[in-house]
Amino acid sequence: MTAVAAERWVDGFRVAPARPLPLGSTVTPEGISFAVGSSTARRMSLVLLDPERGDVLADLPFPEEYRVGDVWTMTVLGLDPELVHYAYRADGADALLLDPHARQLAGGEVWGQRPRYRARVVPPDDFDWGDERAPRVPVEDLVVYELHVRGYTRHDSSGVAAPGTFAGLREKIPYLRELGVNCVELMPVFEFDETDIAGAPERLNTWGYHPVGFFAPKASYGSPHEFKQLVRDLHAAGIEVVLDVVFNHTGEGDHRGPTQSFRGLDNGVYYLLTPDGDYYNFSGTGNTLNCNHPVVREFILESLRHWAVEYRVDGFRFDLASILSRGTDGAPLPNPPLLEALAHDPVLADRKLIAEAWDAGGLYQVGSFPSYGRWMEWNGQYRDALRRFLVARPGSAGELAGRLIGSPDLYGGRGTGASVNFVTCHDGFTLADLVSYDHKHNEANGEDNRDGHDANESWNCGWEGPTSDPEVLALRDRQVRNALTLLMVSNGVPMLLAGDEFGRSQRGNNNAYCQDNDITWVDWELAARNLDLVAFVRELTGFRARHPVLRRAAHPGGDLPDGWRYPPVSWHGVRPWEPDWSAESRLVAMLLHEEGVDTVFVVANTDLVAAPVVPPPAPEGTAWHVFADTGRGDSVVGGPVDGLADGLVVGGKAVVVLEARHVSEGGLR
Repeated sequence: MTAVAAERWVDGFRVAPARPLPLGSTVTPEGISFAVGSSTARRMSLVLLDPERGDVLADLPFPEEYRVGDVWTMTVLGLDPELVHYAYRADGADALLLDPHARQLAGGEVWGQRPRYRARVVPPDDFDWGDERAPRVPVEDLVVYELHVRGYTRHDSSGVAAPGTFAGLREKIPYLRELGVNCVELMPVFEFDETDIAGAPERLNTWGYHPVGFFAPKASYGSPHEFKQLVRDLHAAGIEVVLDVVFNHTGEGDHRGPTQSFRGLDNGVYYLLTPDGDYYNFSGTGNTLNCNHPVVREFILESLRHWAVEYRVDGFRFDLASILSRGTDGAPLPNPPLLEALAHDPVLADRKLIAEAWDAGGLYQVGSFPSYGRWMEWNGQYRDALRRFLVARPGSAGELAGRLIGSPDLYGGRGTGASVNFVTCHDGFTLADLVSYDHKHNEANGEDNRDGHDANESWNCGWEGPTSDPEVLALRDRQVRNALTLLMVSNGVPMLLAGDEFGRSQRGNNNAYCQDNDITWVDWELAARNLDLVAFVRELTGFRARHPVLRRAAHPGGDLPDGWRYPPVSWHGVRPWEPDWSAESRLVAMLLHEEGVDTVFVVANTDLVAAPVVPPPAPEGTAWHVFADTGRGDSVVGGPVDGLADGLVVGGKAVVVLEARHVSEGGLR
């Protein structure tokens, strides 16, 4: 049957069959084609909506003869995409359903205002990418910076023309470049409804981990055009873009939540259901996507390909990624089809894949996440080990040692790049709060401080919260610098939380998902007040870039290669070659070496009492220089070390980093 022969009139509109793929809406020379899948709907209507108010203009049933398998198709001939928005209606129900494949959603352009979502028809793109080239930073060279698009520039102190938007973030690119980061990890930018916290209109779901549209940028952050400008300009600055994506659940929630899309189209396909028909809740939010169902698996692949091709993003961090390894009955799979498909997808072959390798159902896969040679992981064990060492927990010295060299116990055979190392992230304390609070203070969240983690391995350094005590403040400053220094000298991929480089605080709130205010907004006045800390972080990223032993792709071994003065990694104590791995040990000393190339010595003392440490001799033809000593006020020293035979005094709660510099005529270089 030809398209002309099958034309018919429906409610005053001339329609014809459409191709079943691609799903979604597509502008054609004849009009606009629509295709939506549902295995359960007996009837499906295309609802055309007024683009200004969202009022229904027409309700066009899909002709049964246009259906291809489970895909309802129709081309509305002569339809102008600028004149209509659209939705779907299944089986005559009242609920208007969003197109799961909509590439842009209208109705949510004003932040904090209850949205009336509807899908836009997006014409072919004419964005000028210019001579844009993706940075393609090798994994071992990455320095990741996690930020929230709105919160990063929403504060009055941000100094940008369009606060809280993609355009506002673009204005901060020179700062990011100067800081030395080469990858930004953006918290969710898929369309989400920030007003969806039931019974709490005064609080907004600001983090965005309740997606509504999986192909559409968050409208209140800016247009697709503006997001492309952001990616283009970040790439021009040598900075990659990784998106934090949420495929473990949706904004529809459990049975009490709204029917937005999936629930009305194919509830039993898109969600994991118990034998009684209830929603499994491995996400902690009421529903769980049925990720390894073939239909859902293909949907996720299509979404990721869209962001990779249309927006040229460089990778994805998957929220609660262990859910992606669960089968259609909710049980973990030994060989999850979705994870394997993502790892081997040709379109995504050069994109970075990062797993948050756990979920809210108790499945913890750090070090055992099915990687297929491709997946990286947020290393929660690194975070915990470093925090435990900073507060001198028993056994923490030996625990930290393995984390400093890329966690070979977790990622042996996968390389150091499998480990994304971090001390803080959006979920939990900021670094300033980690050293200022013994306990979480989430009262503003309206849940009687029951929400958020209780096991934070934090220490307030002698006073809970803000203080003017100079000794407490000095100790906190050292602890912050200790954490940052150890992070940047560790093998693996370091990740910074935005604002940690200048002391951003959330007033002890370690679950600030619902705080769209100065609790979460980045206060740029802190950057001006703490220029020395910003400079210190800039020095750390530069130091890391200069030293290949800190950026090894393979885990360093302890055997001595022929002709080498030192093995690739060796461990020491207050005296060379005498490490103390006892439970009471509070000192770790590590020598990283590449014969004829690079040598770095790191000693970390978590005791309150200073320790005299004798480093191993510098390699022949070199001499030790101090790069950093957090026990000193200026932190970055950069001078030669004298009298090492008598020991280097490492202050209480301090980290010292030495670099071997070659001796040349006229001194050291």
